[in-house]
Amino acid sequence: MFNWFSLDIIYYPVSAIMWVWYKAFSFVLGPSNFFAWALSVMFLVFTLRAILYKPFVKQIRTTRQMQELQPQIKALQKKYGKDRQRMALEMQKLQKEHGFNPILGCLPMLAQLPVFLGLYHVLRSFNRTQGGFGQLHLSVEQNRATGNYVFSATDVAHFLDANFFGAPLGASMIQTTGLDAFTDFNRAAVIAVGVPIMILAGVATYFNSRASVARQSPEAAANPQTAMMNKLALYVFPLGVTVGGPFLPLAIILYWFSNNIWTFGQQHYVFGKIEKEEEEKKQEAIERRSANAPAPGVKPTKAKKPLTNGATPEPAQEGVELTDSAAEDTASANGQAQSTPSATPRPGARPKKRKR
Repeated sequence: MFNWFSLDIIYYPVSAIMWVWYKAFSFVLGPSNFFAWALSVMFLVFTLRAILYKPFVKQIRTTRQMQELQPQIKALQKKYGKDRQRMALEMQKLQKEHGFNPILGCLPMLAQLPVFLGLYHVLRSFNRTQGGFGQLHLSVEQNRATGNYVFSATDVAHFLDANFFGAPLGASMIQTTGLDAFTDFNRAAVIAVGVPIMILAGVATYFNSRASVARQSPEAAANPQTAMMNKLALYVFPLGVTVGGPFLPLAIILYWFSNNIWTFGQQHYVFGKIEKEEEEKKQEAIERRSANAPAPGVKPTKAKKPLTNGATPEPAQEGVELTDSAAEDTASANGQAQSTPSATPRPGARPKKRKR
């Protein structure tokens, strides 16, 4: 019965994805072809990264949002630096206000870790003649007759037969045990194949880190913790890949190289997409402000105050005065009571005769 609490929950999916790609490439290249197995490892990486594309985008957005919040975080640290409990509460409040979740920034990396360990275990399980932690110590015949998770015993035999001029994909450069399981093993060939891939993996790791650091804001880069992580990413991680390469199977080094190649291209695409979206939002904001602003040289118009009884006065034409009758008509139309003109003539004026 499948044990959901064991690591099989990782091993079976990893081996299944690799198996699908192996069957696809072996149909064209042959079941014991070195490149059919190598491509199956590479496309296992690409499949995983395609599944994790949306979390990766969320990670980038979270990282950029964190950089934007750096001034506010520094202000909180300055204000509540000695009160850790209050500082934690204020940070939670700040994150909630801006919809910021730091856990999402670590999700893609956390998801890749079990896949890396799962692939390492599955690859080691193709050769169980050397024993070791969590491995059966089988004879060469027993190993070839035993399946490896979703891989059949025939697939296991094809993996052990596949090599590139004596360099099996499941062998490491310093391996000394379990060599009889491989059909052909040549240490010089393993080193000749492994060293270039190892160096390329280190270089790809460095350029990935460099591209990520270059996009950080000055405020984020000035943070001591961020500066320390940047140094680790730029120098320690690439060096670790290069130094640790001889201890790893060729397939694992190929996995690391493929992962960094994909990450570099995906990072460039996602950053460009996000920057384009932000530029479009800025342009839309500028256009809205321009549309609402008055034309050059024109003073903003003031709203006319309504009359006390709610009627709106009619605008007078420029240079034309309303006559008494017109004024009376306008006032009458607005519901206003007009006073009767005085019958007494002005001094010096002749009295008007009333019409009968």
